[in-house]
Amino acid sequence: MKNWICLITSLTTENATVRMRAWRSLKTCGAAVLSDGVYLMPENESYRDTLELIASDVRLGGGTALVLRIDEPDEANFIDMFNRSDDYIILIAEITKAREYLLSDKQIDILKQTRKLRNQFTAIADIDFFAGEAQRQAEASLHEVEVLAARALSLDEPYSVDGLITPLSISHYNGRIWATRRGPWVDRLASAWLIRRFIDKDAQLFWLEYPNDCPSDAIGFDFDCATFSHINDRVTFEVLLASFGLETPALNRIGGLVHYLNVGGIQPTEASGVESIFAGLRDTISNDGQLLATASNVFDGLLANFQKEHIGK
Repeated sequence: MKNWICLITSLTTENATVRMRAWRSLKTCGAAVLSDGVYLMPENESYRDTLELIASDVRLGGGTALVLRIDEPDEANFIDMFNRSDDYIILIAEITKAREYLLSDKQIDILKQTRKLRNQFTAIADIDFFAGEAQRQAEASLHEVEVLAARALSLDEPYSVDGLITPLSISHYNGRIWATRRGPWVDRLASAWLIRRFIDKDAQLFWLEYPNDCPSDAIGFDFDCATFSHINDRVTFEVLLASFGLETPALNRIGGLVHYLNVGGIQPTEASGVESIFAGLRDTISNDGQLLATASNVFDGLLANFQKEHIGK
């Protein structure tokens, strides 16, 4: 890469507040330090806008600031200045410690801990402009811990299997019996809603005490060896979407929510509020059928809102 944008700033010692604000902004956006008061980012319209905002703030604070496009000298190696390997090494050490807690009896606040680690990873990845093996290793380690945490918190959570998702025809799945585990959480609730809403409007739902109780003529979902369960990195809801060709921007957004609340990953904006709603419903409604009926209204609302937002773009 040869083209870069550079911010050159100067502030007097009296401008401590503005200086600190600029420093924090530059650190957050991932700018590299060429020398005192000189900062570098890859050439990109978004990055230029970021540096222009910082420059404007510096000028308003009584300093000088200039944003320039520069070419990289032949003998320079600016990319090395953006190496985030040390950050990932520190993060991987924290992930390893969390994994050790999971494999012991010290599983205190493990969900909170894994989400904190995911946020740390996202913060590093967002400024890792030249991602490489270090990011891949950190992501793989974090994903493993997130899956372990999900299983620790829900012992009957299905294992993910490697495989291909086969396209299926909805017409072959009308008026069927569908079965899943009792005490449903978000993936089972969302999958049951999707089945009745888009796949089999006349579906009969059985709530199983144990997966082995599944009737031979029923289509099982979201348990080990079920017809539909976790495949590769997809949870059951996402597998159903892909299997029946139901992927749309709105349903995929619900899929992102379900994925995060089930096994972790990148946190959607709505996740915290939606999780609180479903946690409250599960605590106050003991009948699985009634829980699904109420949860279905929530999913209907999310779908309508996401569709509206997509049309408005």
